[in-house]
Amino acid sequence: MNEAATQRQPVPQAGARIERIRHDLKRRELTVTDVVQVTPNMRRLTLAGNDLGDFVSASPDDHIKIFLPASDGELAARDYTPRRYDTKARQFVLDFALHDAGPATVWASQAKSGDTLLIGGPRGSAVITGVRRWLLVGDETALPAIGRRIEEAHQDEDVTVVAVVTGAAEEQSFDGMCRLRTTWVHRPLARAADASPVLAALAAVNIEGETFAWIAAEASVARAVRAYLTEKRNHPLTWLKASGYWLQGQADAHEKIE
Repeated sequence: MNEAATQRQPVPQAGARIERIRHDLKRRELTVTDVVQVTPNMRRLTLAGNDLGDFVSASPDDHIKIFLPASDGELAARDYTPRRYDTKARQFVLDFALHDAGPATVWASQAKSGDTLLIGGPRGSAVITGVRRWLLVGDETALPAIGRRIEEAHQDEDVTVVAVVTGAAEEQSFDGMCRLRTTWVHRPLARAADASPVLAALAAVNIEGETFAWIAAEASVARAVRAYLTEKRNHPLTWLKASGYWLQGQADAHEKIE
């Protein structure tokens, strides 16, 4: 992995530390080698290509761009999390939450071995260190990052997950060495911007000191969870990172909440 980091911007924190690393941008053309339906609405694609020899993704919540044909004949760009990757094997895994009728969902639902995909990035990574206890809160779109965080956690780390999906059929199993506790919250997709179910679940979660809270969901839900943790649970901002991975009613929209 020799992709150069062009800029490092350390952000000091008490205990936890976020280091922002910039990467050189490069586009890569990959080929689908395997397709697995993880749940009824989550499809996992394995892709391969020699271009992956210098691919690097330094954080579980990194984002790449995938480039797909849109209805107007132009290329549409969408953000996705690298679920896992292996530079030696030249393999790369993406999970697609099939929750809308956009170009990414259309492409992923029809993808088969031999199809090609153009990707770019990641542009940068926010690497979080100095943490032994995690609280991961997210919906379907955050599950790839949550799963990767669990898989990459060390055995001396504690990870508590509050994950929001449409029903029991959408629950996933995660393998890792860490001590893991998972609470699944069910709500219909029509209520994806309703924070009340996840806030009710969080009320039952014991949050110890020096727990890093990572939040990613529909933007209004992510803001509500951030406000609940900081205002009702007195969780320090230096131990929290929140992102709106999508905005209800807006295509290809996201929001930084930090």
